[in-house]
Amino acid sequence: MNKVKRAIILAAGKGNRMKPLTLKTPKPLITVNGKKMIETIINGLHKNDIREIYVVVGYKKEHFKFLEKKYFGLQLIDNPYFDSCNNISSLYVARHHLEDVMILDGDQTILNPKVLSPYFESSGYNSVWTNYETKEWMQTVYPDNQVIECSRTGGKNGWRLFSISRWNKDDGNKLKEHLEYEFEQKLNHNIYWDDIVMFCHSEEYKLKIWKMNEGDVIEIDNIQELAAIDKQYKKYL
Repeated sequence: MNKVKRAIILAAGKGNRMKPLTLKTPKPLITVNGKKMIETIINGLHKNDIREIYVVVGYKKEHFKFLEKKYFGLQLIDNPYFDSCNNISSLYVARHHLEDVMILDGDQTILNPKVLSPYFESSGYNSVWTNYETKEWMQTVYPDNQVIECSRTGGKNGWRLFSISRWNKDDGNKLKEHLEYEFEQKLNHNIYWDDIVMFCHSEEYKLKIWKMNEGDVIEIDNIQELAAIDKQYKKYL
């Protein structure tokens, strides 16, 4: 059994689909029912005794400074590429912290902290079984939870990938090498970092899903989804 020792939260993006809210506030700092999204993640990590936390910032990075004062063990990492590259750049600047790590997007709300458990069998993503059609990334797995393939274009009757993943020491070191290769040599700046393990170098990773239930985590992509959860935002529709 592997155990997570540290976490990386990716929070550098502009959140364009959440305008006009994100014109003043970075998306991870938007409150959902009174709680900042990123703080539900940090508090969930703390409840699982994960306190070495790196938050990658870029857009309006000064707004995140209070986190370093509020949460002991948390450190901000600046992503100078956030305005010109996809989120591969955010993990690239944090690549020296990838051993026994949990990687999370900062714009999600954790409702069940147990889904951030530090214990895991194999590297892979938190996933939810989905019967209905979705545009999110979908995984096909063997009965032993090993991932066979992944679809970028969605589907149904499969395991929906969520932006919470765990990586053991060996896979973390491989991921570091692949990040450097794709970002520095191939100049692949406009891909998601997840493309590396799911598509670019998938043959080098044996991933398994970490099962969770619908409603444990809420991913909010736009104001319509936000207003459906928190009524105070209906005025922006």
